[in-house]
Amino acid sequence: MKLVVVSAGLSVPSSTRLLADRLAAATGRYTSVDVQVVELRDLAVEIAHNFTSGFPGRALSAALEAVTEADGLIVVTPVFSASYSGLFKSFFDVLDQDALTGKPVLIAATGGSARHSLVLEHALRPLFAYLRAVVVPTAVYAASEDWGAEGLADRIDRAAGELGRLMGGLGSGAGAVRRAEVADTAGAADKADASVVVDTDTAAAIAPRSLDGALASADRFTVIPFEQQLAALRP
Repeated sequence: MKLVVVSAGLSVPSSTRLLADRLAAATGRYTSVDVQVVELRDLAVEIAHNFTSGFPGRALSAALEAVTEADGLIVVTPVFSASYSGLFKSFFDVLDQDALTGKPVLIAATGGSARHSLVLEHALRPLFAYLRAVVVPTAVYAASEDWGAEGLADRIDRAAGELGRLMGGLGSGAGAVRRAEVADTAGAADKADASVVVDTDTAAAIAPRSLDGALASADRFTVIPFEQQLAALRP
């Protein structure tokens, strides 16, 4: 499976990238993944041009495609002004609004103070909920004092385990999303053809079943077409 890591760190070296790498490595212990890292720092100019021209450059286009086709995402941002960075938000602003639908996402952030840890819940989680992603329960925040201290490794491992199991359970890459859409369409068609089957002995409605199934047991059940049911309900 393909795991894409989006890092919005600006400095070199970057604690944001360090956290992203540790999360990716931990996820790899729970499920087999091919990891691709998207460094937003390298895409800043193309992201800005995309807003003014409406067209992504070659590198930005490749990054957007990688995120869209991924089976799972790890997204990590530094905290600026008590929220995610502008570069981080801009990247997801130019991403297609349906690209993350049903995709497992692990959210994480870094900052200079533990007081900013709620950025995960008041900023990142609502953003990815709006994009209809499946956000893992455990989010990871790393303040300056967390590096080398107890607790961070456990949070990383717990979040990575949730992401790994979710990726294995959903398989929610773009291909799987398309298959789900086809399945939903087929399911809607089946429901449109279904009728309510009534037991003629008790005149009680039982669970809907297909028309073929009802005809197979016609000796006991009578099929009432859906249109006829609606007509009976009209005043």
